[in-house]
Amino acid sequence: MGFKAQLAFGKVGESHIAEMFKAIGYCVIPIYEKEIDEGKGPVVFCPEGVSLVAPDMFVYKMDKAFFIEGKHKSAFTWHRISQRWVTGIDLHHYKQYLEIAKTSPWPVWIMFLHRRGLVAKDTPDGMVSPFGLFGGELLELAEKENHRHSNHGRHGMVYWAHDVLKLIQADDE
Repeated sequence: MGFKAQLAFGKVGESHIAEMFKAIGYCVIPIYEKEIDEGKGPVVFCPEGVSLVAPDMFVYKMDKAFFIEGKHKSAFTWHRISQRWVTGIDLHHYKQYLEIAKTSPWPVWIMFLHRRGLVAKDTPDGMVSPFGLFGGELLELAEKENHRHSNHGRHGMVYWAHDVLKLIQADDE
């Protein structure tokens, strides 16, 4: 899948997550929407000239508010070494989201949307990946990493096992 197709696929997932939170009473500020395409996503500007990759959205209602980084994936990947379904994100972005989580009064959640019927290329015959919207608060997930892999993605990847993520919404399509 090329960059434009991946971007469009990701936006579908972000929109699904935003709509789900709106449906349960949250207001959504989509940080991922930009008028001018600069070839990079929105950033958080911090003191001392530091800028960090911004999570996709900020949601709030009454006394609850948090950031969400949404990932739309085809399926969980079967990790042969740990014998678990895993999903993950770019290590460079993960480190930046952790910095935001450590310095913000609001938690950062990462959410993975895995759709029914989609299959990762390495899925063993006869096995079906879990599907739905899964997630967790990033500082908690930092303590529950399944593994990291330096050869995947531009900067390496960090992965979590399916069973450490909370099921936020079942995929009932």
